[in-house]
Amino acid sequence: MTIPTHPLRVSLVQAATLWHDAAGNRALYADLVRPLAGKTDLVVLPETFTSGFTNDTLHNAEAMSGPTLPWLSALAAEVGAVVTGSMVVREQDRHYNRLVWMRPDGSHAQYDKRHLFRMANEHERYAGGDTRLVTELNGWRILPQVCYDLRFPVWLRNRMDTATERFDYDLALFVANWPAPRRTAWRTLLRARAIENWCYCVGVNRVGRDGNDLDYAGDSGAHDFAGETLLELDDQPAVATVTLDPSALAAHRTRFPAWRDADAFELKA
Repeated sequence: MTIPTHPLRVSLVQAATLWHDAAGNRALYADLVRPLAGKTDLVVLPETFTSGFTNDTLHNAEAMSGPTLPWLSALAAEVGAVVTGSMVVREQDRHYNRLVWMRPDGSHAQYDKRHLFRMANEHERYAGGDTRLVTELNGWRILPQVCYDLRFPVWLRNRMDTATERFDYDLALFVANWPAPRRTAWRTLLRARAIENWCYCVGVNRVGRDGNDLDYAGDSGAHDFAGETLLELDDQPAVATVTLDPSALAAHRTRFPAWRDADAFELKA
């Protein structure tokens, strides 16, 4: 079985995103991230970190040629780590809730949120993505996802490729604006996704109150393959780093190979 060989340091950045203030949010998150230079491999920001979770796409969407992408590139280079989070992006006449995976060398990958939160009419303002992104960092295969995606286990299913003896991914990562009234679901589903997919799971949520008068309890956390909590934050702004152990992951997958009994299927968009 092919597994990562080195530990992975993941930093969770939980803050009260400013409402509809992209420049202010870039300054806010830069101040929180800069002290992590040389101390982490991956920095995770919340969902829609430049605006808050908004349906006002007309005034808050940004083209990929706008100021946030070069800002992310400079920040990733400065701290020497991947920096990721989602933002509201405009492409022609469509808008996307797009996660950007920015590497220190300035290259990036992206993932458009697949599942749009109809209870807030996100599906009326945004276009959904149709492709999972699995990206590599220091030998780790990582599946980055956005908020509501957490509720859909078929889309997230981790599979073993018998030809390469590799799982699709070793870490499932969720960035979110998950309101406080549904915090039990958030905390429970993060653990469930870790257990059922034989992987680590990290979720980063915001705190505070947004412009829609919704409150956010944070509860950002990291959980291992057995659903045990490695790190969990409360409802206050915080930055914390957790180190993921590849040997413990490999031992669990060998000791408890439930994946051998999983149902085979083809995932279609």
